[in-house]
Amino acid sequence: MYIPKYFKITDVDEIREFVQKNSFGTIVTTRKSKPIASHLPLALSKIGDDYYITGHMAYGNPQWRTFESCDDVLVMFQGPHAYISSSWYGHENVPTWNYQAVHVYGKASILDEEELKQDLIVMLQKYEKHRKNPVLWDNLSPQLLEKELKGIVGFKIKVQEIQAAYKLSQNRNEEDYLNIVDRLHGEEDQSSQQMAKVMKKRIENRE
Repeated sequence: MYIPKYFKITDVDEIREFVQKNSFGTIVTTRKSKPIASHLPLALSKIGDDYYITGHMAYGNPQWRTFESCDDVLVMFQGPHAYISSSWYGHENVPTWNYQAVHVYGKASILDEEELKQDLIVMLQKYEKHRKNPVLWDNLSPQLLEKELKGIVGFKIKVQEIQAAYKLSQNRNEEDYLNIVDRLHGEEDQSSQQMAKVMKKRIENRE
């Protein structure tokens, strides 16, 4: 991923928090030299000194069969993004686009049944524990779980490289930056408003 120096993020804790918050990712591999991709909920965890991305996909999805032959699997995570009008600057310039993106490269392997179960237990806890009637592993019948497990394949990706880009107008002066935040807050689309919150938080953390 092309990352100008203004926008490069290297703080592992910051990147980990971003991935956990934006965990619906895209996995890219190749099959007969053709790129293929799946869009999936994923998890990032640390085991010992290594980081792993885990998840599962349908057994009928042919992508999992490419894991063994691919030396590098690409996983992409994206946060809010927004159009930035150059009319918001105090000088003449051209429009641009702000965004947050993380690319992770690693080697993928298939989870065994017990590893898959543990990964599913954690996933259900993350997305269900706060709900009024949570659907947790122990609440589901053994018959249903046995049936559903046959239809999915779990995987883990050992992280070998992380690239992170937060293009948040860091190369603009403070007056332009604050004006961009204000204008984004006034936009009707949710992504622009989310971008305004991200940009505002960064300047607050800097103070």
